Amino acid sequence: MRDFDVVLYGASGFTGRQTVEYFARNAPPGALRWAIAGRNRAKLEAVRASLGSLAESIEILVAEAHDQPAIDAIVARTRVLLTTAGPYALYGSQIVEACVRHRTHYVDITGETTWVRDLIDRYHDEAAATGTRIVPFCGFDSVPSDLGSFLLVRHLQEQGGMGHECTGVRAFHQMRGGLNGGTMATAFHLYESGQASRAGDPFLLSPGARISADQLARSADPRGPRFDPDLGQWTAPFVMGPINTRVVRRSEALFGDWGAGYGETFTYQEYTRLSRGPAGAVEAAVLSGASALFGAVMATPLRRLLQPLVPQPGEGPSEETMNHGWFRCDLIGRLEDGRVVRGVIRDQGDPGNRATVKFLCESALCLALEDPHLPGGAGRGGILTPATALGDPLADRLRRTGMTIQIGI
Repeated sequence: MRDFDVVLYGASGFTGRQTVEYFARNAPPGALRWAIAGRNRAKLEAVRASLGSLAESIEILVAEAHDQPAIDAIVARTRVLLTTAGPYALYGSQIVEACVRHRTHYVDITGETTWVRDLIDRYHDEAAATGTRIVPFCGFDSVPSDLGSFLLVRHLQEQGGMGHECTGVRAFHQMRGGLNGGTMATAFHLYESGQASRAGDPFLLSPGARISADQLARSADPRGPRFDPDLGQWTAPFVMGPINTRVVRRSEALFGDWGAGYGETFTYQEYTRLSRGPAGAVEAAVLSGASALFGAVMATPLRRLLQPLVPQPGEGPSEETMNHGWFRCDLIGRLEDGRVVRGVIRDQGDPGNRATVKFLCESALCLALEDPHLPGGAGRGGILTPATALGDPLADRLRRTGMTIQIGI
């Protein structure tokens, strides 16, 4: 028994404040014990006060991310630790280490694949041995990609019969929203730390996986415009593709280790979905060129000229922008016999903020409330992914929030 079911760490930040509001409005009253935590008591008290009677009885816990004894004291009191304090390579390692030692489940919204690879090397075996679920990537990167691919492949496998092995899934994203300062701080830290080139490995998060030359070739990150015949539209590289693709490939590798892989020739790739015809071709070329230019600038000291132009940590889009944003992720799976099966995940709300908060909070609630139904049973642990740690229970919870998740359409 612990004092709390979930503790929200980083609760006074831009995204953290949204998680507190989400829990205050959606956590089952009387069925969930939760608290908020961070490094500044005055800011945490202001967050609690802003919600009035919805959160007036919520306990406040204080700890600097690098104060190991203080972090241990918080982690030891909760069954699940949710954190929005990034960049995680700077503020997350000691929290994860404490969660593994205290056997406390963990969720975050990182997109820092190189940091997660280091977590795999350090903690995966220990967390697996104790059934502790450490689940990064529980925001817009990478729940739609990872959960959508899992649901689509499982749908195909459940059909049975010859010609039903899935050879690959492609995801096509459309979205409208705004940036927050935490996301941009993470991107700058990736380049400042010299980790960007390491992030280019398509199988960075799949150590030990057996990869054929054909799979490796088909898994290279897209670089330019492409017309997709199944979609009938032009596409360009998706900005989060170098994150999401690694996560989906880790899911496939883990399921393969457990005897439930996606398929011997399975590959995954994703794109930004654009228009048809000549207009779509122009859009794809412009977006591909802009993406390449941004990456080239970020890889040089010139990136420092961009920093004053983007939101700073603690800043983000307006309430109107977040409320009027939206996202749509279309998925196409191809069978060995050439047929295609489709799926879609979509919702209203800025993907980097509203949707991310929903994904993250429902992931934490999954760990806290759906324990008997989680994939793999109580014994599954390790540095996992949304699909391998949460699977169908997370999809069911998201559907109940009003999110559209349709598979096999």
